[in-house]
Amino acid sequence: MTRLIRSTRLALALAGFTVSSAMAATDDMQGMDHSQMPGMDHSQMQSMDHSQMQSMDDGQMQPAAPTQSRTPIPALTDADRAAVYASPAGHAVHDTALNHYFLADKLEWQDADDGNALAWDLSGWIGGDIDRLWLRSEGERVNGKTEDAEVQALWGHAISPWWDVVTGVRQDFKPGDPQTWAAFGVQGMALYNFEAEATAFIGEGGQTAARLEGDYDILLTNRLILQPTAELNVYGKNDPQRGIGSGLSNTEAGLRLRYEIRREFAPYIGVTWNRTYGKTADYAKDEGEDRSEARLVVGVRLWF
Repeated sequence: MTRLIRSTRLALALAGFTVSSAMAATDDMQGMDHSQMPGMDHSQMQSMDHSQMQSMDDGQMQPAAPTQSRTPIPALTDADRAAVYASPAGHAVHDTALNHYFLADKLEWQDADDGNALAWDLSGWIGGDIDRLWLRSEGERVNGKTEDAEVQALWGHAISPWWDVVTGVRQDFKPGDPQTWAAFGVQGMALYNFEAEATAFIGEGGQTAARLEGDYDILLTNRLILQPTAELNVYGKNDPQRGIGSGLSNTEAGLRLRYEIRREFAPYIGVTWNRTYGKTADYAKDEGEDRSEARLVVGVRLWF
């Protein structure tokens, strides 16, 4: 019994000591001077005016507007425009000015089987935006003798920004005796800058003919240009005097590579393939000519 009483007193004494220690620690913290804690200036925090934070204008938090450039771009003047454009006023659409254009698309030497040949394909016009007089000429001379030559004079009328209808006359000088044709057709630029001509002819003695031509410029570089060309001729009936047969008469395909030293002046080199068909091939065989022929060509392309 005595031992139990002693144990109870000891437990009560220990509990009292723990409570008194906790109370003492609390009193110390309440009496601590927090202003003396290193790195913290609590006096500034106590004197802070928190009302200013609550009344802060949200618009003041937006980013500042960009400042004006130190070197502002000056406004364009008439003198500036005149220095850039040849005509500051621009080109008057459908005006009455008389303009002109000439193109020597093919002016070349050819290595033919029966000798050296000179060939040409020229065109040009004079007129306005809607109506123009077109002139065309193409032909070939072999060993100093004219084998083929023709001239066309056509009146062209624009039916769209890219297409004209043409009508006029065609005069053949060779082969055979001279012959005159009435001509009508269309010409212009198809998709992807493909230049095309389709012309029908009605000649003397009821002869009829049609011609399709096309070419396309492939820009390998800004000045190096590859130009494929094609021409197809069809006739309505046989003409033995001129060596022409009915139906598909002949085709010519070419591939020319030119270098534009200037846009108006471009030497070139290339190849052409000529082929005759049907009765025309028979007439050529009777004259000792080949049915088909490939030629090396060297020439120059001009325009102004």
